[in-house]
Amino acid sequence: MDVPAVTGTLDLYIAEISRFAVLTADEEFRLAIRLVKYNDMEAAEKLVVSNLRFVVKIAHEYRNYGLKLADLVQEGNIGLMHAVKKFDPYKGYRLISYAVWWIRAYIQNYIIKSWSLVKIGTTQAQRKLFFKLSQARKRLESLSETRPEFGEIAETLGVRPEEIQEMEVRMSSRDLSLDAQVTEGGESTHMDYLMYEGEDQESALIRKEEMGLIRHNIAGALAKLSEKESFIIRNRVMADTPLTLQAIGDRYHITRERARQIEKQALRKLGLAIPYLAKETKLIEA
Repeated sequence: MDVPAVTGTLDLYIAEISRFAVLTADEEFRLAIRLVKYNDMEAAEKLVVSNLRFVVKIAHEYRNYGLKLADLVQEGNIGLMHAVKKFDPYKGYRLISYAVWWIRAYIQNYIIKSWSLVKIGTTQAQRKLFFKLSQARKRLESLSETRPEFGEIAETLGVRPEEIQEMEVRMSSRDLSLDAQVTEGGESTHMDYLMYEGEDQESALIRKEEMGLIRHNIAGALAKLSEKESFIIRNRVMADTPLTLQAIGDRYHITRERARQIEKQALRKLGLAIPYLAKETKLIEA
């Protein structure tokens, strides 16, 4: 199906789709019958392109949600094409009367998904409230020229004030790109003003060198331990999942208390061999 894409400026796109004439009811019916009976893709294309102008008109109703109108039109076009596939010409109504529901559904779904990474509306009632809230507020403001209370809006929409307050919070919490410019046309982005809370490069280098020295000295110290002491240190102190004293006792056929004594003895040797580990050794023994 060769449908014009929304590329370039929207004005050029509108000029392009204006070349397609609006179908009469009889023409539309005959094309729809061809599509239903013979899966005629040429008929489907004519049905779509003749109604593209209506998609633009519907998309304009949602232009105040901070999204590009061209993107809304593109989503609406997808809804229109879906409606053409589902259209039943035998029910006696025009295609656009049926398609308008699909067009709105696709546009609204796009707005909901694009508004925030956090879901704005998780239920049908919340999605409905999302799109009606702004309209109701503007209508009440035009009547009283003051900002309406949650209770007034809730009464107008037939919902609880708590639901209005919750949706207001959700709608005010838009996602912010850290790469976005702080001021329009400026060079600074929000990323430039984030405070780095990690250690600086110099401290990281010193820590890396210290850890390398510690590992070297520990390796040398372990070599001076007996096989039993070395095993206990590696599998009790240095292991991510330490063995129990009972497991070590079972391995060497000694009591649990004897395994503890060997561990304490090995830790004391490590503390003497590596002076700056003495403090840590005392903490481990404790």
